[in-house]
Amino acid sequence: MSLISPWRADFPGILTLDGEGQTYLDSAATAQKPQAMLDALLGYYAGGAANVHRAQHLPGERATRAFESSRDKVARWLNAPDSAQILFTRSATEAFNLLAYGLEHELQAGDQIVVSALEHHANLLPWQQLALRRQLELVVLPLDESGLIDLERAADLIGPRTRVLALSQLSNVLGCWQPLSELLALGQAQGALTVVDGAQGVVHGRHDVETLGCDFYLCSSHKLYGPDGVGLLYGRKPALQRLKHWQFGGEMVRIADYQHAEFRGAPLGFEAGTPPIAGVIALGASLDYLTALDAAAVASHEAALHARLLSGLTARAGVRLLGAPRVALASFVVEGVHNADLAHLLTEQGIAVRAGHHCAMPLLKSFGLAGAIRVSLGLYNDGADLERFFAALDQALELLR
Repeated sequence: MSLISPWRADFPGILTLDGEGQTYLDSAATAQKPQAMLDALLGYYAGGAANVHRAQHLPGERATRAFESSRDKVARWLNAPDSAQILFTRSATEAFNLLAYGLEHELQAGDQIVVSALEHHANLLPWQQLALRRQLELVVLPLDESGLIDLERAADLIGPRTRVLALSQLSNVLGCWQPLSELLALGQAQGALTVVDGAQGVVHGRHDVETLGCDFYLCSSHKLYGPDGVGLLYGRKPALQRLKHWQFGGEMVRIADYQHAEFRGAPLGFEAGTPPIAGVIALGASLDYLTALDAAAVASHEAALHARLLSGLTARAGVRLLGAPRVALASFVVEGVHNADLAHLLTEQGIAVRAGHHCAMPLLKSFGLAGAIRVSLGLYNDGADLERFFAALDQALELLR
């Protein structure tokens, strides 16, 4: 059965890559962009660029309205009660650093920060470095055999000294949804602030931050079919009020003289300097595009593609899947074959996949691996992409084994 994506033609980058003989299977790293986003990006610059929140002239007023309209769209996408709960950063990584510095004043020597063994470096290193600065204990929750955070061990490790619990919603290596409801409840029972890395999860389905109940939810635009250089941070109002400012300058200031300054609250107080205006406006266009799609049709298409990917990988001798992937991606190694050699031969055949540690080096080390191949899917991928991938994989393995 052919799996055809009815949305493929909406993505000029995919069509360009098709013409170059490239098969793009690396959407978990960054997604291709819809024409609607490209139009918004050009429209902002060609229509008269201006800074936001700073001028009364027409270009400035127009840019500010478009910028804040995107904030409203993000709030609706995440079901945040108030758009003032949405902060724009320059990446999801910057958003994690904002939290690590913004919460530092609340943590004392001996307190615990809890993460899991599968975290992306962006949700590990800021907390690791905070723990080193403040003599905190960084606790790592182990995984079970299927790649899920072990709930029984988590119940033992999340305790009265836990001040921050920071977890991924969907692993960028293992492709499995984590049991967030149970995990967040464990943290909340101890009074911990809860942080969810939604960088991968936000792309697949609509996720309601009110239902999740976390204190902070972070993600990035470039994986959500938007431009790069934009990160998103949602915070519950009481949690946002606990943050201290960490970058200074520009319109985040309320009153300033030479020896003293007072700063705005969220969101503008945490958006120092000129923000990524064009990117934020273009993200709004990507969200408009995604909102107009048939969500059930997208989910069904992605699920069928993912099932075909898994069945094709498991049917090949020597292929070992990492974890038990449930959506969007699969990471694998092949017995007796180095991942870099396999990636090189796939690249030579025009197959764009990711190889290496996937910004989760400790996780790969725990598997005894230096790296793995990751195939990841977007709504524009189709059955023909997988046919080309498997043909290239078979040819590469024939040479390498």
